[in-house]
Amino acid sequence: FKNETIEELLETFHIERSLSHKGCPYDNAVAEATFKVIKTEFVWNETFHTLEELKIKLWDYVNWYNHHRIHSSLGYQTPVQYRENNLKKFV
Repeated sequence: FKNETIEELLETFHIERSLSHKGCPYDNAVAEATFKVIKTEFVWNETFHTLEELKIKLWDYVNWYNHHRIHSSLGYQTPVQYRENNLKKFV
């Protein structure tokens, strides 16, 4: 993907573009999985009438995601529980 306008903006603001290597879709797997979850759980069938409404609902969703949504990859714990349980091992 090459877009001259984007390239110019990135250069103007000294932003380094980070892309997956050609033929390696797994470079960005965690970010892609996160975006998929946000789109399917948060954005799907939702309408935001103002930016402020979006910010409030996104804040609520992130709070729910971190404190109440269990994750199989974390041993069926929430991210907060996982962090707290693993910090205890090092303290």
